[in-house]
Parts: sequence; C-alpha cells; structure tokens
Amino acid sequence: MSEPTRFNTEVAVHPRLQHIGMTTGNLEPLLAWYETVLGMRPMHTSEDPTGMRSQGLEVKAVWLSNDEQNHRMAVIEIPGLTLDTQRAGHHRLQHLAFEYSTLDELLGTYVRLKREDILPVLAVDEGLQTAFYYADPDQNIIEININNYNDPFTAIEHMRSSTDFARKPLGVDVDPELLVAAREAGASAWQVHKRAWDHEFAPAQPWDPTVLL
Repeated sequence: MSEPTRFNTEVAVHPRLQHIGMTTGNLEPLLAWYETVLGMRPMHTSEDPTGMRSQGLEVKAVWLSNDEQNHRMAVIEIPGLTLDTQRAGHHRLQHLAFEYSTLDELLGTYVRLKREDILPVLAVDEGLQTAFYYADPDQNIIEININNYNDPFTAIEHMRSSTDFARKPLGVDVDPELLVAAREAGASAWQVHKRAWDHEFAPAQPWDPTVLL
C-alpha cells in the first residue's frame, strides 16, 4: 500500500538545528575540551571521511554527541591549519550557544570547569538569560546559558519589547563566584537574576565584550 505525499511547497518548514561542523588542526585538545565542557563523546571516528586518502587528502573526522542524537558536532582535522589571529576582521561563525535547564546546572558547570582551569571570558545577565562565554582551544566562542524566565515565550517577548534589551543586549556584567555564593546562601534563581540586574554581583573588573568579536 502506497503512502500519500504530504509535501509543503508554500511556506518554510521550521527544521531544528541538529548538529554543527568545524575544522581544526588541533584535534585531540579540541575533543578533550568539548568532552570536559559539554559532555561531548565520540560516536565515530574516520581516518578517511572523504574516501580520498589514497589521492593524498589526509583528513580525519570525529562525530560527537552529548544526548540522544547520533551526533551534535562533526570535527574535521586538516593538517597544517593554524589559528586565525585576524579573525575579528574576517567573516566567520561568531559563537555557538548551549542552554541548561536551571541556574544550578549553569553554576555547577562553572564550578566544575573552574577546577579544570577553564574560565569564562565573559559572564553577563542579559535580562532574558544569564550567559557565560568560553573560548575553546581554537578560540571558538562557546556560550552556556539559562533562560531567566524559565519560559521561552516570555523570553521572546522580552527580546522583542524590553527597552533594557534594546539599549544594551549584553545586559550587565556578573561575577559567577558571587552568583554561586548567593545561591548557596539560599537566594532563588529569580532573586539571583534580579539582584544581578541591580549590579549587586558586578565583577571587580568589568568584562571586555570585544572578546566576542
């Protein structure tokens, strides 16, 4: 029995983002970093992903996942690649973001990564979310965040209509250590957000937002 088609040829279907791909000349440190930071584990490794190794194309690929998907990242090692010291002047993917469910997950991750000497390059409360930004070994910027409203539709409305967000989308600088201390003292996630927005958790030295450029 045949199955009827259900083609939609009139409007854009909204697919979900499934995975990202990146190239590197620094494979092993990059894999270790993503496993430590995001729990990404190798699903498959290929020494000849293009099938052209016999023709001299020596590249290696690793597919990684941290959830039910077969892969969330594909990392391709190309020998000889170097860091782009002029990246701020070149077209590129500016950053990638990963969302946690709770503030405690975000802060617990900060504490865990600090033990590994992995520290954020920027930490902010943006009103609709609290976000910590990190640089991987290739200097790609990775954001980890939580929705301060715990509701996507309220966050959408905040982005659309908040005068604070319109004035300064990056919001206010925060010191993650002070957020951790506030939660340990019993403040709720919402109280932490409100107090951060009142500059109670400002760092001793302001963060430099140009690290994202």
